[in-house]
Amino acid sequence: MAGDSTPATGKTHPSGSMEVKERQKWGVSASDVVSHFGTSGMSVAAATAITHPLDVLKVRLQMQLVGQRGPLVGMGRLSLQVVESEGLKSLYLGLAPSLMRSVLYGGLRLGLYEPSKYLCELAFESTNILVKIASGAFSGAVATALTNPVEVLKVRMQMNTRSSLGPIHEMRRIASEEGVRALWKGVGPAMARAATLTASQLATYDESKQALIKYTPLEEGFHLHFISSTIAGSVSTVMTAPMDMVKTRLMLQRESNCAGLYRNGLHCAYQVLRSEGPSGLYKGGFAIFARLAPQTMITFVLCEKLRGLAGLKAI
Repeated sequence: MAGDSTPATGKTHPSGSMEVKERQKWGVSASDVVSHFGTSGMSVAAATAITHPLDVLKVRLQMQLVGQRGPLVGMGRLSLQVVESEGLKSLYLGLAPSLMRSVLYGGLRLGLYEPSKYLCELAFESTNILVKIASGAFSGAVATALTNPVEVLKVRMQMNTRSSLGPIHEMRRIASEEGVRALWKGVGPAMARAATLTASQLATYDESKQALIKYTPLEEGFHLHFISSTIAGSVSTVMTAPMDMVKTRLMLQRESNCAGLYRNGLHCAYQVLRSEGPSGLYKGGFAIFARLAPQTMITFVLCEKLRGLAGLKAI
C-alpha cells in the first residue's frame, strides 16, 4: 500500500496499521481475461435489467421543459402518466440495447479497473486514492468511447414510443438518416460522465471497504460489500447527475425538436444554466439516485460473489 516500505507479507500488522498485501501479477491468461470481464459484464447486466424502468423515467424527466423554466413533474407522477398512456411495457423500452451495452460497457468499465490499477502500481509504486481515481476514470472513458452507439440507440428507443423497429433496424435508420457520426452524439459528455462515474464509484467503493475493514469489525462478505456499494452509489450520483443530463440532451436533440440548439457538451450545460437555471442540470436527479444507488449495490455485491466463484480476489 502507499507509503509503506515494509516487505510484503500478505498479513495484517499486529499494530492495526494498513494491511500490507503481497504483490500479485494480474492474470493475463485467456481464462483470467474471460473471468474478469465476464463477471463484470454479468453483474452490470443483472443490475441494469432490474433498474431499467427507472432509467426510462430518468430520461423522460431530463427531457422536460427543454430550454424553459417551470414546474416539473415528479418521478412518481410521471411513472403513473407513462403507464396510463403508454402501458406498462413502455417502462422497458430500449431494454435490448441497454442489456447489450451493459455487458460490453460494464465488462470493460469494471474489467479494466483492476489491470489499470495494477499498471499504475507498477509505474508509481502506490495504490493511493489518486491512483484509484485515475484508473477508474481511464476505464470508464475507454468503455464509453467504444460503446457510445449502443447508448445513443438506447435513449432514442426509450423516448420514441411510436417506433416498432428492433434495435438493429433502428440503428440502421439513425445511420442512414443522420449519418454514422450520429451514433457518437454526446460522446464527449458521455466519456466525462463515465470517467467521473467509474472513478467515484470504484475509488469510493475501494476506499470505503478498506476504511470499514480497518475501523469496524466487518470483514469481506455481503454486509461489507452492501455498505460500501451504498456509499459509492450516493457519491457517484451527486458527481455525475449534471453530466448525465447533458449527455441525454445531446443524444436526443433530434427527437426533442431542438436540433442544432447545442453545439457540444459545454455549450449545452451553458444553455441549460441560462434558460433553465442551476436546477436544470439536476433534472431527473432523484430518478438517477433511485436507479444508480440500487444498481451500484446490486452490481458490486453480485460482482464480488461471481468473482469469488470464479476464484478471483475481491475488488
